[in-house]
Amino acid sequence: MKILITGAKGQLGSEFVKALKESDYTVLALGKEKLDVSNLEQVMDVFESFRPEIVINCSAYNQVDKAEEEKELAYRVNANGPKNLAQACEKYKAFLIHYSTDYVFDGKKEGLYSEEDSPNPLNEYGKSKLFGEHFIQEQMENYLIFRTSWVYGEGKQNFLYKLSQWAQTQEYLRIACDEFSVPTSTRTIVEVTLKAIEQGLTGLYHLVNSGYTSRFEWAREYLRLRGIKKFIYPAYQADFNLPAKRPRFSVMSNDKICKRLKIEIRHWKDELLAFSVKL
Repeated sequence: MKILITGAKGQLGSEFVKALKESDYTVLALGKEKLDVSNLEQVMDVFESFRPEIVINCSAYNQVDKAEEEKELAYRVNANGPKNLAQACEKYKAFLIHYSTDYVFDGKKEGLYSEEDSPNPLNEYGKSKLFGEHFIQEQMENYLIFRTSWVYGEGKQNFLYKLSQWAQTQEYLRIACDEFSVPTSTRTIVEVTLKAIEQGLTGLYHLVNSGYTSRFEWAREYLRLRGIKKFIYPAYQADFNLPAKRPRFSVMSNDKICKRLKIEIRHWKDELLAFSVKL
């Protein structure tokens, strides 16, 4: 079985490369410099030469605030990229796995978001990711779309890495206490994705660790586990005056995927502990 991984140098792509290193799959893992998913000609050339049976799209523009200014770039990667991959997958009869975000929701629901809830993104990043979902669904039937949230792993483009950097340089930290979602590790995403491939799952699912928390509590728990003593002040979203609006409560339920795969996904605290021990 041949697997193509796009965005292979990002934190999620790297986790897949590591997990598949000793598998029976034939893996072609390409970073942005080797495969720009927004370039249809480049995408078709790679498909023609490699002929993948499964495509795991880890390419993403995830600079939430910058996307307000760099709207064109965000849409090129997050919307046109999946569209190009879907087109190539249809032509070469490949199965596409793609990752979306909780930011497709506006955070106004009282309760956990299910796959049946209607999206209503508040920012350009969320809108670009939603367009990516739609393009795939319009062009294909044989796909997996996973919405995830607050992704972290062994990389620098995540909240925990930034938090560690801030703790070294700032007297105290101000973190939003009124923003809630689910911290989700790249390890969890990879494990569940590979299980989904094995079981032939298709469709749209929410793939997050279990439970939920505020960004403030997440930061406090991580620093505690790392033994970093730093005062954290509970601030509000509005205090930061960020360019992109964020949903206040974008917690997604993982019930559907757990039932379909007959699995239990680890609680975010247990997964954070396992991640912190490795550092």
